[in-house]
Amino acid sequence: MTRHIGIVGCSAEGAALCYRTICEEGAHALGAYEHPEVTLHTPPLARYVACLNGGDLAGVAELMLASAHRLAAAGADFLICPDNTIHQAFELMAPSSPLPWLHIADVVASEAAARGYRRVGLTGTRWLVDSAVYPDRLAARGIDCVRPGEDERSEINRIIMEELVPGVVKPGSVARFQAIIAGLREQGCDAVILGCTEIPLIIGDANSPLPTLDSTRLLARAALRRALDA
Repeated sequence: MTRHIGIVGCSAEGAALCYRTICEEGAHALGAYEHPEVTLHTPPLARYVACLNGGDLAGVAELMLASAHRLAAAGADFLICPDNTIHQAFELMAPSSPLPWLHIADVVASEAAARGYRRVGLTGTRWLVDSAVYPDRLAARGIDCVRPGEDERSEINRIIMEELVPGVVKPGSVARFQAIIAGLREQGCDAVILGCTEIPLIIGDANSPLPTLDSTRLLARAALRRALDA
């Protein structure tokens, strides 16, 4: 028996990568074509974007909670959300959730601590990088969090929302991310968090100036471990 994983989706590319990772790595653990049961629910991304643009975290929480109830009705045992940005509303949503969750930033911070990192850079949407989602959880483990500069945050956000979310990959954007990560290395960072679930589409350990903490795959693997520990 394995536990049923519920995925609260936000953007298609991030949710798809998380789902695919669970299925592919589940087969490695359980045998050919095997993986835990997985159910995914996602409303139109536009609804989340409208709430984020309006600073309406209560609205974000309501969308997350609506997905949580649908997934509970489908038989999920626990929930994950492969979207870092909307975790800003996690504390508003969690007390009313019908099921327990794995928090993406807790998973990433635990991995950073396990690898011995002491100072990590953060990349992601402007909404995420401006928030306390990662700094608070990293600080609890004695790890410093370094944010890119203002112009760099805006450029990262543009690349994510205008290119990566629709599934567009441009070589120039890869080079821009590499330059930003190199700047974080110059500020003493020993790793970088890929804090948007689409960033792994263009950046990973093979082409990053710093070791990466891939939030999408780390969350998928943590969910797989939880599902297998039944």
